[in-house]
Amino acid sequence: MKRRDFVIGTGAALLSAASYSNIIGANDRLGVALVGAGRRGRWMLKKMLETGIFRPIILCDVWDEQMKRTKDFLKLDNLKETYSIDEVLSNKDVDVVLLASPDHLHKSYAVKIVKAGKHLYLEKPVTLKYQEGYSLKKALNNSSSVCQTGTQQRSGNMYKQIKEDFFESSKMLGNIVFARAVWSDFGWQRRKIESRPEPKNFKWNTFLGESTKIPYQWARYDAWRNYKEYGAGILSDLLTHWVDVAQWMMNDTNPLNAVTTGGIYYLKDGRSNPDTVNSVIQYNKWNFSFECTVLPIKNSQDSVLFQGTKGSLEVFRSGYIYRPHVGNEIVYENSEDLDLAHVYNFIDAIKTGKKPSANIQVGLDAVKPSHLAVSSYWEGKKVMFNEEQTKIIDAN
Repeated sequence: MKRRDFVIGTGAALLSAASYSNIIGANDRLGVALVGAGRRGRWMLKKMLETGIFRPIILCDVWDEQMKRTKDFLKLDNLKETYSIDEVLSNKDVDVVLLASPDHLHKSYAVKIVKAGKHLYLEKPVTLKYQEGYSLKKALNNSSSVCQTGTQQRSGNMYKQIKEDFFESSKMLGNIVFARAVWSDFGWQRRKIESRPEPKNFKWNTFLGESTKIPYQWARYDAWRNYKEYGAGILSDLLTHWVDVAQWMMNDTNPLNAVTTGGIYYLKDGRSNPDTVNSVIQYNKWNFSFECTVLPIKNSQDSVLFQGTKGSLEVFRSGYIYRPHVGNEIVYENSEDLDLAHVYNFIDAIKTGKKPSANIQVGLDAVKPSHLAVSSYWEGKKVMFNEEQTKIIDAN
């Protein structure tokens, strides 16, 4: 496909879709396929289409109703549909795949995508199991495909400015010893799921993928984050976001050990993943703690709070609050669309050859502490990586 050269700089997100349409012609747009047409997938496809740079080619999901909902949401009537990832990858009009499938399908689908030479936007967490990272990284190292992973804070101007102002050019916080993250109240993950007959045009075995083959159960599909075979729930969906910010700011992506406690305190509906957790992850000279429940516990902000010997910095998506031990606090408000900024950064990487802000190594580093936290929860003990960083072992 012909692609005209153009530059996307730091102000790209300020341009309208119409502005971009004037820069490139309709035939120069990137063809995008959505694999996993659920809520997150259709939202991110919307953001891609808002840029004017992508043109939708095909939808792929295990249930035709999800694809219909996506087309209705985006007002796209004439769009191909398929249940097969292979049909997506054989389509020559597809340049980019937006992969928003359940977590247990990430590794196998992502490897296929990059081996087919397609660029990949991979939602986080990039892997469900720690060992999956090796084959995923190997596939990308042997490919020219660009991979952007879904920790969208990495493209946020506010976060980059925080990094420069508080963690690089000054010691405004002193010695930082605690990073405390809180994020709770997830109505979607505490829904009551009623059983229902297997829908027509629903591919149960495709949903199961490489997981254990079991008879059809609607709840395992409709609320897959509740089941450890398909996702790690709040210990991956949410912990991954804030621990990535903490590791980025602290220049430390090497968690030493982790301990997690929690359980299914109230939502005894057949789920296996906990509804409430506390995790503590130790790094070199600082600790990261994570407190989360899907129950309706309200925090003043869903945030990560850095606590140092000279002050504290609370970072949330809509801004930050700096509270020095001496002097006046600083309150900053942020209205940037992080999803859109992340898409523009992805485009920039495809067009210029630069590394995306959340390349595969960033994605794998972001999920490392999550893997430790999950393992600690299920093992009921403190855990760590072995010296070769190839597996998780007992830390006691």
